[in-house]
Amino acid sequence: MREIMRTNDVVLVSAVGALLDGANIHHLVLDQNMSVIEGSLGIIPRRILVHEDDDLQARRVLTDAGLAHELRPQD
Repeated sequence: MREIMRTNDVVLVSAVGALLDGANIHHLVLDQNMSVIEGSLGIIPRRILVHEDDDLQARRVLTDAGLAHELRPQD
């Protein structure tokens, strides 16, 4: 799995999830339930991961949607 994005913006997480679902790209959102520990302050960023084989396609989908500036650098 590769991390493609890290953000505190829950609306962005939802939008990215919808874009990836629409492109049939399986993804995971980590740290989504950390609000229980942090007290719903939004301090801990959510991480979005995709399978290594889907990394380039996911980045292309998000770039086409105008979200290239949100992507993590490639390894």
